[in-house]
Amino acid sequence: MVEHSLTQELQQRLRFSRSMREAHAAVLIAITDEAQPKVLLTRRSAYLNSHAGEVSFPGGKRDPQDTSNIVVALREAQEETALNPFDVELIGDLPMQKSRNGMLVKPIVGLIPPEVQLSAQPTEIDRIFFASLKNLMEAPPVPYEVRYAHQSLYFPSMRVENEIVWGLTARMLVALFQYGLDYQKEWPFLLNSPTFRFKSSK
Repeated sequence: MVEHSLTQELQQRLRFSRSMREAHAAVLIAITDEAQPKVLLTRRSAYLNSHAGEVSFPGGKRDPQDTSNIVVALREAQEETALNPFDVELIGDLPMQKSRNGMLVKPIVGLIPPEVQLSAQPTEIDRIFFASLKNLMEAPPVPYEVRYAHQSLYFPSMRVENEIVWGLTARMLVALFQYGLDYQKEWPFLLNSPTFRFKSSK
């Protein structure tokens, strides 16, 4: 039996959906094309109006002149990280996701060279980092507390590279594992409390 690398499997499984419905925003899930692939992630600036300080994929809102979700994802990735669009080998997309504020976000998946040169746009991005795709797949869901006016809720999160990945970004990764690698990651909507310990289902 021939063992495929993770990037080969992604290339075989992912496609672009036939109906390219226009999303409100798009992100680029950029994965290094190497034996131990890594996922490009950013930490948003603490000074932004929305999702400040959160880990996310490069991406942003559609402009009126944008012709496709792919254009949005590539342009925003270039603006935020200086990633050259010509360095991205597009391989497919993932189902639309809805953000907390109701915005429809389209994830676009592409492969990038492992030695790609990047530079953070300081008004938008505090940090660019890479997380092992395998480590993300295997990371157990850890409770992350989000405080609301009258209560705290605990959402599942992944802890990688000294960062917390949760919410929309985490859900997109879970979708990437499912559709691109046929890997079902246990990902509840909410966790009960910080004492929660992940048990693999028998």
